[in-house]
Amino acid sequence: MSINSLSALSPETWPFDGRMLPQPVYLVGGSVRDALLKRKREYLDLDFIILEQAVSIARNIAKEYQAGFVVLDAERKIARVVFKGTTVDFAEIEGDSLEEDLWRRDFTINAIAYNPFTDELIDLFNALKDLQEGIIRMVKSANLKEDPLRLLRAYRQAAQLGFIISPETETTIREFAPLLTQVAVERVQTELGYLLSHPQGMIWIEKAWKNGLLSDYFPAAIENLEIGKKVEIVVEQLEKNWSNLKVELATGVRETVKTSLLAIAKLAILVNPHPQKAEVELMRLKYSNAEIRSTISVIKGLAKLSEVEIPQMSVREQYFFFQEIGKNFPALAVVAVAKGISLEEINCLIERYIKPDDPVAHPIALLNGNDLITALKLPKSPIVGQLLKEILIARAEEKIFTKAEAIKLAENLIQVRNKDSLIDN
Repeated sequence: MSINSLSALSPETWPFDGRMLPQPVYLVGGSVRDALLKRKREYLDLDFIILEQAVSIARNIAKEYQAGFVVLDAERKIARVVFKGTTVDFAEIEGDSLEEDLWRRDFTINAIAYNPFTDELIDLFNALKDLQEGIIRMVKSANLKEDPLRLLRAYRQAAQLGFIISPETETTIREFAPLLTQVAVERVQTELGYLLSHPQGMIWIEKAWKNGLLSDYFPAAIENLEIGKKVEIVVEQLEKNWSNLKVELATGVRETVKTSLLAIAKLAILVNPHPQKAEVELMRLKYSNAEIRSTISVIKGLAKLSEVEIPQMSVREQYFFFQEIGKNFPALAVVAVAKGISLEEINCLIERYIKPDDPVAHPIALLNGNDLITALKLPKSPIVGQLLKEILIARAEEKIFTKAEAIKLAENLIQVRNKDSLIDN
């Protein structure tokens, strides 16, 4: 491991003039760790610790460069400046010295300080050795107890870095695991989100669950943890014939919601298989309505597929199935195969979904309600919606193909309905 790799953190790489900072100043945390590991990140995060006036210095830099500014923690005097492509945090040293500040950090690999102006590297805990050996080791147990979110963060960083957690650290995590429930659930959800989005995340979610960190949030997950670890393998299998699968799974639930469909697939495995109980678990973790709807949609879709002979589903049944699952189908498909539904069974649905012009999975209306009202002189009523639905199904069944045929079908359906109404009377 070369100290020269820290040149990636030289003041020339910053989005502001380093002369605006007082001396001494130190970089700490993930940026130092990643530079030493030669990990390249598209988005740069810099964490500075300064002897005093951290918030006012941050404010001055933000004002000078017209960058975003926010005070993250007024009591601990931490502020953030946001540039395009870079986030810079400024914090005052905790305690009376740099050494005291470093002793308060979570893991040794995050407790290395670097002075970018003098090239001085301060490693109090032999963290360079931990970096070389790929070990996440606590600085001291009291630090994990002080902020129990650090217990879960150990697993997130293990997944992201491909490291292991030291035995003594894991023992401490098991001891303090019940304290995680004291942490704001929004913070827990954020850490969980990193794990759900990572290809090896489920392995560490299983470890965290078995060590008592997540069992309170997902009490029924024990039966599905092994299945969860199969999801990434299934993605690789399905991608052979579904070229766009990874792109679709990486898509957010909504434009304003970053949670990916792959994360939704894994959530659907962790939560209770009963939709109402699953919803309670997700609400407790403060997931949004969109995330909850997607997860519940996958759970219900899985239940549906387990009840039917998939290859024997009629076109009408397939149509309603796709109407219910919508764009969540990629998440459902990987969960279904991970849970034992064979690729041969579900392939008929996959083939429909991956064809953008398939009238069953992606129906396109031949006409709209106004067209029917005008052509057949109908009043505005629920009947119009029912007719449009039957037209879409008939198009899916390849019984009709044109707008004129759709109007004719609607006319016939109205005649049948009127005839039945006369008979009933």
